Amino acid sequence: MKKKVIGLGAGGHAKGMIEILRGYDSYEIVGLLTPNLDSHPEQILGVPILGGDEMLPQLGNQGVEYFFVGVGGVGDNQPRKRLFDLGINLQIKPINTIHPQAIVSPSAAFGDGVTLMGGAIINAGVRLGLNVIINTSAIVEHDCTIGSHAHIATGAQLGGAVNVGEGAHVGIGAIVKQGIKIGHRAVVGAGAVVVKDVMPETVVAGVPAKPMKVLETSS
Repeated sequence: MKKKVIGLGAGGHAKGMIEILRGYDSYEIVGLLTPNLDSHPEQILGVPILGGDEMLPQLGNQGVEYFFVGVGGVGDNQPRKRLFDLGINLQIKPINTIHPQAIVSPSAAFGDGVTLMGGAIINAGVRLGLNVIINTSAIVEHDCTIGSHAHIATGAQLGGAVNVGEGAHVGIGAIVKQGIKIGHRAVVGAGAVVVKDVMPETVVAGVPAKPMKVLETSS
C-alpha cells in the first residue's frame, strides 16, 4: 500500500516536487493545501488543491502520514519554515524528495524534508539540515554545512567547507568561495561572487559581493 502524502503549498516549486515523487513507487500524493484559493487553479499537474492549511489536522486523522513543503523561497525562507513546523507539530512526517539525477555522496548526511533537484551535486562530508532545498544543478562541495530551511538556488556553486546559516538563501548562479560563512537568514543575490563572510540577516550582491541592506530582525 502506498504512503499518503500531502503537499503544503501549490506554486511552481510544488510542480517539481510532484514530478519527482511520481517517480517513487512508495508514495501517493493525495492533494495540495494552500491559502488564497481564489488565486489558484483547482489542480496542479493533475493533483487536486483540497483547501487551506486548516485542513491538515483533518487529513492527518484520515490517514495522511507524510507531507512535503511545496513552496520555494526567493530570499525569504520563513514561509517554508512555518509550513514545515506546522506539519511537524501535527506529527505528520516530512519526506525527503530526491531527484534520480541528483548526485549524492555516500558520506553526505541530511535531515528530514530535504529536496534535491535534478543535477544537484552533493559532495563528500556535506551536512544538510531540515527542510533544505538544493535546487537544479547547484553544486555543494565537500564538507559544506547547510542550515535548516536554507535554499541553495539553481546553478549556485559552493566551494569546500562553506557554512550556510539557518534560513539563508543563496541566489541563482551565485558563487561562494571555499571556507566562507553565510549567516542565518542572509541573502546572497543572483550571480554574486562571495569572497568574504556574510553577516546574519544581511543582503549581499555583486562581484565581489557587498552588503546592500540589513533585513528586519526575525521575531
